[in-house]
Amino acid sequence: MKELQIKKKNKQFFIETWGCQMNEEDSEKLSGMLKKQGYTKALVREYADLIIFNTCCVRENAELKVYGNLGALKKLKEKNPELIIAVCGCMMQQKDMAEAIIKRFPFVDILFGTHNAYKFPEYLNRVKQEAKSVIEVQDKEDGIVEGVPIDRESDVKAFVTIMYGCNNFCTYCIVPYVRGRERSRKPEDIEKEIEDLVSKGYKEITLLGQNVNSYGKDLEPKVTFAELLRRINKIENLERVRFMTSHPKDLTDDVIEAISECDKLCEYIHLPVQSGSTNLLKKMNRNYTKEQYLDLIYKIKKAIPDVAISTDIIVGFPGETEEDFEETLSLAKEVQYDSAFTFIYSRRKGTPADEMEDQIDDTVKHDRFNRLVEVINASSAQKNKEYEGKIIDVLVEGLSKNDEAKLMGRSRTGKLVNFTGDKGSIGKLVNVKITKANSFSLVGEQI
Repeated sequence: MKELQIKKKNKQFFIETWGCQMNEEDSEKLSGMLKKQGYTKALVREYADLIIFNTCCVRENAELKVYGNLGALKKLKEKNPELIIAVCGCMMQQKDMAEAIIKRFPFVDILFGTHNAYKFPEYLNRVKQEAKSVIEVQDKEDGIVEGVPIDRESDVKAFVTIMYGCNNFCTYCIVPYVRGRERSRKPEDIEKEIEDLVSKGYKEITLLGQNVNSYGKDLEPKVTFAELLRRINKIENLERVRFMTSHPKDLTDDVIEAISECDKLCEYIHLPVQSGSTNLLKKMNRNYTKEQYLDLIYKIKKAIPDVAISTDIIVGFPGETEEDFEETLSLAKEVQYDSAFTFIYSRRKGTPADEMEDQIDDTVKHDRFNRLVEVINASSAQKNKEYEGKIIDVLVEGLSKNDEAKLMGRSRTGKLVNFTGDKGSIGKLVNVKITKANSFSLVGEQI
């Protein structure tokens, strides 16, 4: 009698990600490593054998979400003692944070930081073999590790990190403490990754770095960011290139020229201003004035007439007076941003701003935030209105989230476009006539 063989079901994993695009790409790498080990992705956390929380610590709200979600996992763990729970990301790099979490949530199995995420399969195996928690948080960054498997979320566009860390130490920001100093990848490694993506059908690449304009300063021989952009622009069959984030003090003329001259570089720049007050910019350690920022904006618009510009703005930074805030409103009205990420200042332990005495009352912060959002929404709606009646190139990413009868994609300037068209166009560049402009998106029809 033949022995019956029962096929074992693959283990499933679920990753919850908070934070920036860098965190999103880190999660894609964790997914890639797990799939290489035979895991499959669970659609909901309740079905998972392994749950990973990839955390952010830039703002307090992101941390509070992690605590709330971890608390909710206690019942899942009681129901399934073999469930493995891991917490990683920027939050873990904060001093004593890993120990505090394991004390508060003793059912967590693995805690690791940003510098050693590539070692996750090793930590996972240790937990399985030793049946006890693993805490591995390195204080300093390793060298850049190439060749980590990556499981991309999209089949059309992809993130490619060109550098890690930050050297700027803005007084409100915790990133340099949790992501380490600036380290640039070799240009040939970046090109190889992009060429591989293009060979698999990817059309658009977004280059990532905390400050992409600092790229190459630590390399020998040195390579400027503008030189890297021009090299990438030569890659055959690549359709579009974006990048973020740029620091205004480092965005040089040669980068602006590269965007203007290279056909694959999109007419879109994310240029965080943070405040329109030179006084506050100095307190933030941003190393530019309001006037210098506006001069840079005018230079960009002159060189790239159809450019779309987005930004980051913080409201309620310590010491912000009503006059300081009015300067921010004035700058936003003058620049006429296409969009903006607006934030209420959040104190971060370990940063100089956290120890400043002149903290702003929450009521004042929220009032100013609402007033700023009104200005940003008005300029965004006006900018979108200019697209009505125009025919633009749209890279089709998939079905519209709001209406599955429609398709969704983005213009070269980063505008979200929902439109009627051929579903066979997903993954392709198509012409779309814009029939209506909403405040945050465009509506059209494929032609």
